[in-house]
Amino acid sequence: MAAQMIPPAGAPQFLAAAGWEGAQILPLAGDASFRRYFRVVDDGRRAVLMDAPPPHEDPRPFVSVAEWLCGHGFAAPAILARDLDEGLLLLEDFGDARLREHLDAAPQDETALYARAVNLLVDLHRLPAQAGLPPYDRAVYQREAGLLTEWFAPAAGLDVDAAAYVAAWDAVLPIVERDAAPTVSVLRDYHAENIMLLPDLAYSHGLGLLDFQDALAGHPAYDLVSLLQDARRDVSPQVERAMLDRYMAAAPVSADFEAAYAVLGAQRNAKIIGIFTRLWKRDGKPRYLAYLPRMWNLLERDLAHPALAPIADWFVANVPAEARGELAAQ
Repeated sequence: MAAQMIPPAGAPQFLAAAGWEGAQILPLAGDASFRRYFRVVDDGRRAVLMDAPPPHEDPRPFVSVAEWLCGHGFAAPAILARDLDEGLLLLEDFGDARLREHLDAAPQDETALYARAVNLLVDLHRLPAQAGLPPYDRAVYQREAGLLTEWFAPAAGLDVDAAAYVAAWDAVLPIVERDAAPTVSVLRDYHAENIMLLPDLAYSHGLGLLDFQDALAGHPAYDLVSLLQDARRDVSPQVERAMLDRYMAAAPVSADFEAAYAVLGAQRNAKIIGIFTRLWKRDGKPRYLAYLPRMWNLLERDLAHPALAPIADWFVANVPAEARGELAAQ
């Protein structure tokens, strides 16, 4: 077992107090944060142990959003036990049928399963945003988009005009802010690696939700972008177009919705380019560099929308075409 996937020292005591004394603790997954996940097995029972170690992580937002989602009929993992001070949660186990791997094995199911995922968003967006969620506002958009100039630009050896970058985003973000779309709960990482296929299709479209602890109150197009412009798997432009049309036919959207979708797509993809570069440079995780060509392709597709002209012009002036791709790990 890799050192980083050794269970936390307090896990056996936590599990014993929760009625799982002597259960096996098996490595399940780590992610791009400090959170780690373990499968807990005790005879015929299975659960998932989340280790969200303080001070780097705080499990309270996950608990709050999970309980809100479950209270509105969506399939977030039930919380079986918690020690919030130690950052330990025992969660319902949704199994191993993740959307990403299912589609790798059965690509013919892509349209049907993405339709279910879009239908779930339509239902979620019929609800007002969860009370107490922080706003997804201009300051957050700018801070996230700025990860590209903060991390990618120096890693690529580029001397960019950061002030002009901020000004370009200030020119396009009003498209999102003035759109008439309702303010909804934005899960922020709604994509194929965070969606589980559940056996009961009648329950929340048969889809289990993961990794929503960073939820904010914002524009409904953001999670649609997260799903259809996936950082970790290719979604064809044809499927993206069909699912965008499906959403717009089912949800109340304004004439500016597609422009807002493009703006948020560009913002998210610029952010992820910065995050994946940071994961390499700061956190020693070079495997994320392999995703950068996909992210640049997605970003350039968004920049082709007329609403993104100020951002597209900035990239032409500051990031040459040959720099838009995978960085060489050193």
